[in-house]
Amino acid sequence: MDKKIRSFKDLKIWRKGIEIVKDTYGLTESFPDKELYGLTSQMRKAAVSLPSNIAEGFKRYHNKEYKQFLHIALGSAAELETQFIIAQELDYINKEELENISEKLDHLSKMITALIHKLR
Repeated sequence: MDKKIRSFKDLKIWRKGIEIVKDTYGLTESFPDKELYGLTSQMRKAAVSLPSNIAEGFKRYHNKEYKQFLHIALGSAAELETQFIIAQELDYINKEELENISEKLDHLSKMITALIHKLR
């Protein structure tokens, strides 16, 4: 039997978003100090935006508003993936790390898209 969703914390997509935040913080920990207020900060903000927008949208009254926040989360996922590609190009992460996080971002994006379609 499926568990009733009572809170955004019950959403699989929110939990996946939190996982990506933790991964992002871990991967950016070893970035050069010169990137602290540059790429590191931007990536962490984009990552935090994922579960934050999923949560904020969940608390909105209308599905139209919820979908708007889910679209913002999708944009943040694309932004973050681009930033990880840049990080790999700059040799801050390796190809395997990029592939791993890109796979997680792609999976989350598909889950968000499915939820958007379900809310129609």
